[in-house]
Amino acid sequence: MAETSVPEAIQQFVDATNRGDTEAFVDAFTDDAFLNDWGREFHGRGGVRSWNETDNIGVNAHFDIVSVVPADEPDTYIATLTVTGDGYNGTGPMTFRLDGTRIASLRISEG
Repeated sequence: MAETSVPEAIQQFVDATNRGDTEAFVDAFTDDAFLNDWGREFHGRGGVRSWNETDNIGVNAHFDIVSVVPADEPDTYIATLTVTGDGYNGTGPMTFRLDGTRIASLRISEG
């Protein structure tokens, strides 16, 4: 798969995290978003906010984009990100399904 330009919602996800901007981070998601972090499930913006507090901005996460490629499903992208901070540190894939300019679902797991 060829690398593609970074979709707006994914860029907002990264930029808001790196700025520590919780409101912009949560706004990157749809109202009914679904987030799966290695089997832990979070629903809606409230769930995204909760995950953000415990696993993202709440632990000073910082993202560097390694690559973004289209996945097999429409409006779906696999972003490989390097994560640093006071929580998880490492490089791995995140699968984003977009709905317009927002994230409808995010799956964080092994590639």
